[in-house]
Amino acid sequence: MIKTVMVKKINIHQKNSLGKNYYSSGQLLHKGNYHNRKQHGLWESYYYNGQLLSKGHYRNGKRHGYWECYYGSGQLSRKGNFCYGQKQGLWKYYHEDGELEKQEFYCEATHE
Repeated sequence: MIKTVMVKKINIHQKNSLGKNYYSSGQLLHKGNYHNRKQHGLWESYYYNGQLLSKGHYRNGKRHGYWECYYGSGQLSRKGNFCYGQKQGLWKYYHEDGELEKQEFYCEATHE
């Protein structure tokens, strides 16, 4: 079942700040930094129950660098790198029991 939640954003109007978004329950949804009003640096996202959903880096508002995503159980679901918002290099995908499901290699990325 998918839950619809209200998100409250803070600090996005400041040029450089720490940003946090919350579910309507008050539980943390996302946290990370803004630079020039764009996501920049390490960001983390959480499931409604507080379990880590994903973590990775942004550069100028686009995913850039190493990322990991997790199942609600906490088990790693996939990992790999982004280059200015596009998947780059080797990505590994896992079943919820931790067994490797597949690997994909991405070799094209647009640089800005």
